[in-house]
Amino acid sequence: MTEAVFRETTAEPRTQAVPLSHLSLELGHLYMEDFEAGPEHLRRHFARVRPWAEAARAFAADRAGRRRARVSTCFLVDDYFTRFASPAEVVPMLLAEAERAGLTVDYLARESACAVSGKVPVAEAVAGRIVEEPPPGSYGHRPSAAQTGWLANGVRSPTARAPQAMRKAAVWEPPRETAARRHSVFLDVELWNETPDGERLWSCPFLAAVWQLARLGLLRHQGEPVFDPQPHTGAFPDEWDDLPPLVRLDPRADPFAAYRTCSVLPSRFLPVEHAVRVVLDQTDVDREALRQIAERSAGEGVPVPGPVADRVSYVFCEET
Repeated sequence: MTEAVFRETTAEPRTQAVPLSHLSLELGHLYMEDFEAGPEHLRRHFARVRPWAEAARAFAADRAGRRRARVSTCFLVDDYFTRFASPAEVVPMLLAEAERAGLTVDYLARESACAVSGKVPVAEAVAGRIVEEPPPGSYGHRPSAAQTGWLANGVRSPTARAPQAMRKAAVWEPPRETAARRHSVFLDVELWNETPDGERLWSCPFLAAVWQLARLGLLRHQGEPVFDPQPHTGAFPDEWDDLPPLVRLDPRADPFAAYRTCSVLPSRFLPVEHAVRVVLDQTDVDREALRQIAERSAGEGVPVPGPVADRVSYVFCEET
């Protein structure tokens, strides 16, 4: 006799694949003060970005071998921590200054979409996939990141305790990085905190980690991609909420997601991106999405690193 096994099709949603470029090249991630400084500030920013962007393209072409390197560019606008001006004012100025520097922005994204995209609580979903690495010798006495909103890359210094009867006070110990090489570079990352109203406010490093996962094509909600680029038509809206989470500005652009990412950023972002790596190293990414990408990249002859964090690269340039 044979046994038949029946399953609800909705119980195992199919993971939809996404088109992939070889490289997702980020041309900037600026804040309100950067745009308030005017077009001259943006002009200096893109002038500094251009040579590094060209170098990243050349490296992608070399890695692609005989194939044409698929490279898409993107830009992230902060509309999460501060709402300023309007897309109708900001975006045309941004695109004009990029073009003046000889750069093209293929995709424009809103940082608030890394928290919630449409009805999908993206940040909350990614936070739920964090699997903390237990440091050697730990006994689980420390509250989890899900409770505290803090994620470390090692062992924190023990909390000083008042001595009890017949016991000595705990001796101070330094923090230790789990994967330290000779010396530790310990980092404790704040993922979120709460507003006076009890609302969770996601940190810049955590949203930047979500942004990297989106660019790597690794975000899914019920099997479907979270970020679906919407074509730009007509004028830009007056309200940020009326702008799609991810806009395709160039209809001929290569796919938004890619096997690898490179971000050209001002040097002040270095500590933020160090924190991003800590988050990525401890995030349980969708296994089926990882498998799809591994198979496709191997089929193209451009294998990607296993660890997700190793697929991310940066150029930190001088401040404008």
